Amino acid sequence: MKKTVLLGALTVAAFAAGSASAATLDDVKARGKLKCGVTTGLVGFAAPDANGHWDGFDVGVCRAVAAAVLGDPEAIEFVPTTGKTRFTALASGEVDMLARNTTWTFSRDVDLKFEFVGVNYYDGQGFMVPKSLGVSSAKELDGATVCIQTGTTTELNLADFFRANNMSYEPVPIETNAEAQQQFLAGACDVYTTDRSGLAATRATFENRDDYVILPEVISKEPLGPLVRHGDQEWGDLVRWTLNALISAEELGITSANIDELAKGTDNPEINRILGTEGNLGEMLGLDKEWAVRAIKAGGNYGELFAKNIGEDTPVGLGRGLNAQWKDGGLLYSPPFR
Repeated sequence: MKKTVLLGALTVAAFAAGSASAATLDDVKARGKLKCGVTTGLVGFAAPDANGHWDGFDVGVCRAVAAAVLGDPEAIEFVPTTGKTRFTALASGEVDMLARNTTWTFSRDVDLKFEFVGVNYYDGQGFMVPKSLGVSSAKELDGATVCIQTGTTTELNLADFFRANNMSYEPVPIETNAEAQQQFLAGACDVYTTDRSGLAATRATFENRDDYVILPEVISKEPLGPLVRHGDQEWGDLVRWTLNALISAEELGITSANIDELAKGTDNPEINRILGTEGNLGEMLGLDKEWAVRAIKAGGNYGELFAKNIGEDTPVGLGRGLNAQWKDGGLLYSPPFR
C-alpha cells in the first residue's frame, strides 16, 4: 500500500522532468478543482462510501488543500492509484499531489524527482496472521506464504527481514489492498505484510476481526506523507504549509469548534499569524489571509482528523504513539509560522 521500488524509475523520472510545471497553483485555480491521488481504498485513510464520497485521514489533507486554494473542500477529483501507478500519475500531471500512505525515501525524493512536503503519519512495516496459526512473533514465520503488494519496497523489507533471521517464505503477489484482503481471508497466504496502520485498517473491515492478530515486530521506518513534483516550489510550499497548519492548530488549541472565535484575534501572535489577523503569510503563498482558516475548518486540526478517522474510538483503533505532538512525547512537529 505504500512504497514503490525503483523498477521503472527512469521512465517516471523522465515524465517528471518533462511535466514539472511551475504553475500548478495557477492550473488548479483555473480548473477550479484539485486532482488528488489517493489509494484504491483503505478504510480510515482513503475510501469512498456507497455514494462515491471519499473520506479518511489522507483524504482530509486533500480537502484542506482544496479549501485553502479554492475555498471549497469538495472541489476535488479523487484519483485512485495503486503502488505501481501512483508515481506515474503524479509525474505525468494526472494528479496535482499524492496523499496515499506513501513512504518518504531517498530515491523517491531524489531519483524519481518528487518532493515530500512533510510527514502526516509515522509508521513501520508489520505482519498480520490468523490467531489459528498459533504464532506470537514474526520470527516464527519460517516457510510461511506471505501476501505482499507488488511494486513496493515492502518486498525489499520482507526479503531483508527473512534473510537476516535465516528464514524462508513464499510470496503471494497482490496489487491492491482489496485483493490482499480477499486472498488473506481465503487462506491463500498465511501472512499479510504492509504498514502497521494499513494492517489495522484492513483488519477493521473483517467480520471476525478478533480472529486475527498483528504481530509485535516493526521491521522498518515508514514516514508517510503527501508529495508533489520537483520543479514547482510555490505549489510544494502551499501543500507543505497547509499540512503544517493542521499540525500547529492542534498544538495551539485551534479546533473546528473555536476557530471562528479565534479568527477574530487573540493574544497569541502565532495563532494570529496562522489565522490571518496579523502579518501577510497568505500573500506569501499566493493566497488570501484566511487560507489556513479554511484549511482547518475543512475537517478540523490534525488531532481531530486523526480521532475521527483512525483513532482509538474508530474501528481502525490506532493510538497516537509516534504521531502524538512533540510536547506529548511524539514526533509531530511543525516549523514556526512567522
